[in-house]
Amino acid sequence: MRRFFAPKENFRDRKIVLDADETRHLRDVLRLGAGARVSVFDGAGREFSGAVESVGKKETILEIIEETPPAAPESALGLTLAVALLKGEKFELVIQKAVELGAMRLLPVNTKRADVRLKDADKRLERWRRIALEASKQCGRARLMEILPPRDFSEAIERAEGAKILFAERGGASFESLEPDTKITAFSGPEGGWEDTEIEAARAAGVSIVTLGGRILRAETAVITIAALLQHRFGDLG
Repeated sequence: MRRFFAPKENFRDRKIVLDADETRHLRDVLRLGAGARVSVFDGAGREFSGAVESVGKKETILEIIEETPPAAPESALGLTLAVALLKGEKFELVIQKAVELGAMRLLPVNTKRADVRLKDADKRLERWRRIALEASKQCGRARLMEILPPRDFSEAIERAEGAKILFAERGGASFESLEPDTKITAFSGPEGGWEDTEIEAARAAGVSIVTLGGRILRAETAVITIAALLQHRFGDLG
């Protein structure tokens, strides 16, 4: 069944209204019309099956048939990935995989060695959120992963929620030393790695420093690995 997204405010009296973008996809790409059965999620964790009632130029009206369980249930682990800014496609890959791995939110972080400086940050944020939405459609999640506006490293450390963990290539404890928690903010560094001053600032702020043994990972691989390890140990990845 084809999946579409509609925010909660578009659910009205057993009807769902799809916006212009979703309508364009339904009508012009999938070529669906009146009577077609589709699935719609609200981004807040609920999913419904519905039937197309009418298709217009800018909106589609669906009739709700029933509420259905999402294909991918949400993890009990509230995981925030605080990720150093990476170049273009690498960061977009991280977003896709973070959604698939059940992260609750993703925070882009400006670090000293990041070789990315955002221009048109609002447009970039809009694109990232669109990528997260498309990934949610594909992987079956009914709750949208939140993508926060970029923050500088010091602010990100200060405002981090739950257990705070910084993954560094040196000087940290083992992954096995981590204590269970239901909410975690995990920091992953840039291509050039963390500067010593950043690691020490994190340590002084009470952040646990963890080093994964053995292999040297690319920055985007490290984020994906960190998310998978945390979900396996503390979340729902069996």
